[in-house]
Amino acid sequence: MIRGILIGVLAVALIGTGYWGYQEHHDKNVVLQNAENGYQRAFHDLAYQVDILHDKIGTSLAMNSRSSLSPSLAEVWKITSEAHNDVGQLPLTLLPFNKTEEFLANIGNFSYRAAIRDLDKEPLSDKEYQTLQTLYKQSADIQNELRRVQHMVIANDLRWMDVEAALAAGNEPGDNTIVNGFKTVEKTVEGYTETEFGPANVNMQKPDENFNRVTGSKISKAEAVQIAKRYAELGNDANVKVVENGKGSDFGFFSVSVENPKSREEVNMDITKKGGHPIWFIHSRDVGKQAISLNDASNRASHYLKQNGYNDLSLLESAQYDNVGMFTFTSVQDGVRIYPDSIKVQVALDNGKITEYSADDYLRSHRDRNIEKPAISAQEARAKLNKNVKVMEERQAVIVNDLNEEVLCHEFMGVLGDDTFRIYINAKTGDEEKVEKLQNAEQAYTGAG
Repeated sequence: MIRGILIGVLAVALIGTGYWGYQEHHDKNVVLQNAENGYQRAFHDLAYQVDILHDKIGTSLAMNSRSSLSPSLAEVWKITSEAHNDVGQLPLTLLPFNKTEEFLANIGNFSYRAAIRDLDKEPLSDKEYQTLQTLYKQSADIQNELRRVQHMVIANDLRWMDVEAALAAGNEPGDNTIVNGFKTVEKTVEGYTETEFGPANVNMQKPDENFNRVTGSKISKAEAVQIAKRYAELGNDANVKVVENGKGSDFGFFSVSVENPKSREEVNMDITKKGGHPIWFIHSRDVGKQAISLNDASNRASHYLKQNGYNDLSLLESAQYDNVGMFTFTSVQDGVRIYPDSIKVQVALDNGKITEYSADDYLRSHRDRNIEKPAISAQEARAKLNKNVKVMEERQAVIVNDLNEEVLCHEFMGVLGDDTFRIYINAKTGDEEKVEKLQNAEQAYTGAG
């Protein structure tokens, strides 16, 4: 009798363990498949962008009038920016690809500088046309190499996750088509480093796409779990799953899922291995009827950031969409707003809990900066504004311009008609760096009757 009971208990335990193992395996496969889909999309988008880049450079060579050439060169700049973004989404942290990225940056910089100048007064020189011809040929070489890799990926159903696993483990997979293909692309581009980009060229440093500015020691999976629980606020009994990304890299991260088994609420987030800083998280749940004000929600968002160690942030803007409040905070140094260092927080207006959070920009760029004194005064900068703009506020701010350079500006908040604008005047040159139109409050519509 007792023996029969023991056998039954062991059988149930064995079935339960098997089901738990299956569920763990299934959940991990879902995460890995999502990552694989993202890598495949980014790679095929990159190949497509290089195709378009080659065609657009060729089109620019055939043009002569400024009215056609300037927009075409601006389009070249836009395409290189999108290609950069695709490269940044591939698991190439441990695979050198800097020459290709530098090449794309130089094309973008050359085309942008040429596009924004007055080509009627200062047309492209013979040397610059020769540069375009060289870029046209070189982009064709890169295009062919990427197409070759793309063909092999599709024909052999190759997986990017296998590449990431091999690279993260420190292996050198000599027969890996994707790795070898990208090494060939990189080797091809190495021969282009001596390309003369002409007077339009100014060195453009590619923005850092890793988290090498973050502080702190490496954390373990167990520590990542505790950090995730603290941010998720779903209780200590929550179920937690962790997947390690970029194993062996200083700039890797943990992907963590936290679920409350009773309420079925779930929080997904990424946490840097170095320092244990949350990069982003999303709390998936239905938000009920509004019970707190937008101002109360902004105070809760500010308190939440301070509670987690962000003490140098100032509220930049807030907005309400349905029953959630969206808030953007930026760091302040010596009274100057540092816009590259921004964090976004979303608060549910039914209970004041944080539902979304993104510190990606802050973690990539935050540091102590050497901020020089403005070469022109705020009054001199104000004289550069449209005379019809009524200035409501002014301050100093560091922004990122269209060349991905950080510049100190005089920032003016102004009104023109029924619209509000932020206008940035370069504090060194007096040039108008950027104009942003702020969103007006959305019209509330009600049903008839």
